[in-house]
Amino acid sequence: MPIYEYACIDCGHAFEALVRSDTVPQCPQCQSTSLEKQLSVFATTASTPDSAPMMQGPCGSCPNAMGQGGCAMH
Repeated sequence: MPIYEYACIDCGHAFEALVRSDTVPQCPQCQSTSLEKQLSVFATTASTPDSAPMMQGPCGSCPNAMGQGGCAMH
């Protein structure tokens, strides 16, 4: 089951959901099915010191964001 990120069109709540192909996801806050699938950001690790720097997601996209540039997921 893939994990997808959604934003509820009705209440604006952002969340992740495990979605099977035969289910319709609902917002956990308002139970709406009017959702917009979000672009997921993933991280990779560099294998050598001279590798390209890692891409980072926009500030505040993480549910654990603690202000601009501060993420609790270390």
